[in-house]
Amino acid sequence: MQAPSLSGQVAVVTGGGHGIGAGIAKALAGLGAEVVITGRTRDILETTAAEIRSTQGRCTPVECDVRKLASVDKVAAQVQSKFGRCDIVVNNAGIGTFNTPLHQLPPDEFDAVMETNLRGPYYLIRAFAPMMIAAKSGHIINISSIASHNPVKNAAAYAATKWGLNGLSVSVAEELREHNVRVSIVCPGSTDTSMMSRSDRNKSRMLQPEDIAHAVATLVTQSPQSFISEVIIRPTQKP
Repeated sequence: MQAPSLSGQVAVVTGGGHGIGAGIAKALAGLGAEVVITGRTRDILETTAAEIRSTQGRCTPVECDVRKLASVDKVAAQVQSKFGRCDIVVNNAGIGTFNTPLHQLPPDEFDAVMETNLRGPYYLIRAFAPMMIAAKSGHIINISSIASHNPVKNAAAYAATKWGLNGLSVSVAEELREHNVRVSIVCPGSTDTSMMSRSDRNKSRMLQPEDIAHAVATLVTQSPQSFISEVIIRPTQKP
């Protein structure tokens, strides 16, 4: 069987400089896609882009704050100008608070979580869906969380954004499927990233960014007549 290929396709991965985003970017580049990684820290983006290029992958780092519409629109304009297309968008950028009860959470921290995890994907879809509609092809992957299905103590704001992202995703999927644009949700469990640095977790049992990347690669290489709406990934053993 011939290996799947994304040759000729362009993928945008938010939060692509490290963690799950970097893992996804490396996987998509390994399948032949031209990958654009975004984030707020240029040095981190450059390091990841250099790693991808060192393995013959193609990667363009672009600074972007997904909380700001002008910043997202600027990236979309750059992608349109340089490549003339966008085939895959992975909304991966996210932040969370995991140690504070909601009634003690400062409003500015609540707002930051909401703006990054929920407003950010809206801005990306708003910016890139028109390119996909025009091409009558595309795939949007929204990285949610197992917290969108389970209660998580001291992480109510984070969980709320992920429950909201799931609702947004399934509704947008209905809006875009008539244009042959697919929308999928990936819900990882505990993953070994900087966001999940709690000392009471056994990192050797946690998911790795490559596990999430494998799921995304599977989604975007599906046969064109189908799409998987949601993938839930759990560690084999509880951390």
